[in-house]
Amino acid sequence: MAPPAATIDVEVLPESDTSTFTIPDRLTIQSVAKRRAASGKLIAGVAAPADLDQFKGRTSHRHKPDAKRWDHRLTPETLNRGGSSLKAAAAYLKTPGLISLGGGLPSSEYFPFHEIDVKVPLLGHCAQGEEGSEVLRAGMHDMAEGKSAFDIATAAQYGQGHGAAQFLRWIVEHTEIVHNPPYQDWSCTMTVGSTCAWDFALRMLCQPGDWILSEQYTFPAAVETAAPLGVKVAGVAMDENGMLASSLDHVLTNWDEKVRGGPKPFVLYTVPTGQNPTGSTQPIERRREIYGVCQKHDLYIFEDEPYYFLQMQPYKGPDASPIPPPASHEEFLNSIVPSFLSIDVDGRVMRSDSFSKVIAPGSRVGWITASEQMCDRFRTHADVCTQGPSGFSQLILFKLVDEIWGHSGYLDWLIHMRLEYTRRRNVMMESCERYLPKDIISWVPPMAGMFHWIQVDYTQHPKWIDGSVTMDELEEEIFQTIIRHGTLLMKGSWFCAERTKPRNTMFFRATYAAAKFDQIDEAIFRLGSAIRDSFGLRKQINGTHTNGTNGAHTNTTHTNETRTNGTHTNGTNGTNGVHTNGVRTNGVH
Repeated sequence: MAPPAATIDVEVLPESDTSTFTIPDRLTIQSVAKRRAASGKLIAGVAAPADLDQFKGRTSHRHKPDAKRWDHRLTPETLNRGGSSLKAAAAYLKTPGLISLGGGLPSSEYFPFHEIDVKVPLLGHCAQGEEGSEVLRAGMHDMAEGKSAFDIATAAQYGQGHGAAQFLRWIVEHTEIVHNPPYQDWSCTMTVGSTCAWDFALRMLCQPGDWILSEQYTFPAAVETAAPLGVKVAGVAMDENGMLASSLDHVLTNWDEKVRGGPKPFVLYTVPTGQNPTGSTQPIERRREIYGVCQKHDLYIFEDEPYYFLQMQPYKGPDASPIPPPASHEEFLNSIVPSFLSIDVDGRVMRSDSFSKVIAPGSRVGWITASEQMCDRFRTHADVCTQGPSGFSQLILFKLVDEIWGHSGYLDWLIHMRLEYTRRRNVMMESCERYLPKDIISWVPPMAGMFHWIQVDYTQHPKWIDGSVTMDELEEEIFQTIIRHGTLLMKGSWFCAERTKPRNTMFFRATYAAAKFDQIDEAIFRLGSAIRDSFGLRKQINGTHTNGTNGAHTNTTHTNETRTNGTHTNGTNGTNGVHTNGVRTNGVH
């Protein structure tokens, strides 16, 4: 991705650096139990309100400033939302001896779920199918029987929009351990996923006719969520490190309301880590520059971070020695790029976290972190809309990450995920090196996430040279050629923030997230063949492509084609560097 034609200076405003002074009683993994003991036993029944200050601790944030107020940015819709008046009565349920004839809560006697059992890996045995697992068991009345702080009778009942207090405590602790927001009145509230969180944020901050900002290539659902609300997206130029602060400043400084047909934007949507679709990751220096621009123009940042913990080991090439994994939790946390939330001295960031990419997308559980003012507004939307996430999902996740794994075990799981995605990324990078025509195709190895962004030099295509096709027509022709060769990538045009704006680059997005290792390799081989076919290049030479037992080629459409860089085998009898069972060695693949 080329940088913008003009580079302008960006004024980065001063910010506090929490590393320059001692933070009293900052939460660590080791001090979680001590803080919980000091806070006393958590008693949270049906639809219990959550005291987040108690979860955060009494001393670790008092020295910090309060967040900036955003009254001047909130929409009439969110200002007029008063939340659920009936749920406000839930605060009285803690009154000793109270007999409730108020809330319309069904009796737990009629919940047809007596127990829920879920088999999960033990610490140190993260992979599915590996020996070493135990069964999580949640009963109907575990709280009353003193077995657990959360049970089916509570989880299956109506709840607060912010989610169950028991699980919210873990979320608040995790957020403080990882990000330690540098202002006092930060808060968390659960979501039913990042897309819903983004929808709520748009309703809170934007009105029809408004513009927002995002990377020039962005998550299509972010644009498609904004469009029905009458909100348009302006793209900000990128390079291999993501959004350019200079381009962001340029767009805002030169905003013309008459040309754009709308006021200057004040909301920035960004995926800073493992960006979808480009796979780019903003280094901390870039994040500080962007934050400075946001301070200068008074932007509010929606930090969408589903891939944050899929930051991988550096890619050093196919022949490089493996880089050792993090040796401790501290080393792991120090190795990941600090978040916008962690440098947010103003409270101008709403960070959206998710379990979708590291646990399961079907759980539909995530959370936002923002100032208490913004979280309060968010909760009023949830209380009369989605309400909280599924109680069953909350209960299962609580049992897993709080009761079984704890914060330490969850970080072990995240380290495991890091190494697994590193292996997947490396397989795709090695296949790209081996099979793609580098005079036509270029790429930057992703540092995080699930996606690989592949640039095509369309100017070398015969039909482009003779002027017989448009950019969109050529992209579609190459896309269909890739399909005919038996693989699927996403067209780059589908990810444009401003789809009507002329493009001068052509990209396709691949993912290494789910396919088996041999399928990743085969798909990239087919991609290379498709590009050569479309561009009229010579076939690959000096090697034999086989895909079956004992070198037999089966179930593919590659005829009269061979592979470079040695023999590819993918079946049994694989030794001496041959790829077998998903394991690569330094030899023939």
